[in-house]
Amino acid sequence: MAYDIRLVKLVNGEMIIGKYKDDDQGKRLEDVAVLQTVPTQQGVQMMLLPFGYPFDNEIDAVIAYAHVLYEYKKFPEELKTKYLEAASNLTLTAPAGGLGGLGGLGGAKGAPKGGVADLSRLLKK
Repeated sequence: MAYDIRLVKLVNGEMIIGKYKDDDQGKRLEDVAVLQTVPTQQGVQMMLLPFGYPFDNEIDAVIAYAHVLYEYKKFPEELKTKYLEAASNLTLTAPAGGLGGLGGLGGAKGAPKGGVADLSRLLKK
């Protein structure tokens, strides 16, 4: 099943990513994660966190689309992949060398579902 993944800015200024739904319950984003920038000595890193972090460790929040101020029309495919990996706790990218790394499915040992994803490479050109 292909998801309609959207990156938006909320009226409060937070940048979030989630699965867009439009049905009898209205327009909304499900399984929402917050995209945060964190300054480091090397520059800026981007992290995906559950919307309710630090009190909620799973990516399962629902936000009504009425709270969206801006929708990004284009954003990196790698961000979509990282979001889906964090939301499902599965690795979606194939390791170099084919299917030999299937033992790595399921994310880091002991990591909570919807853990932090480091997206700093997306900012580098």
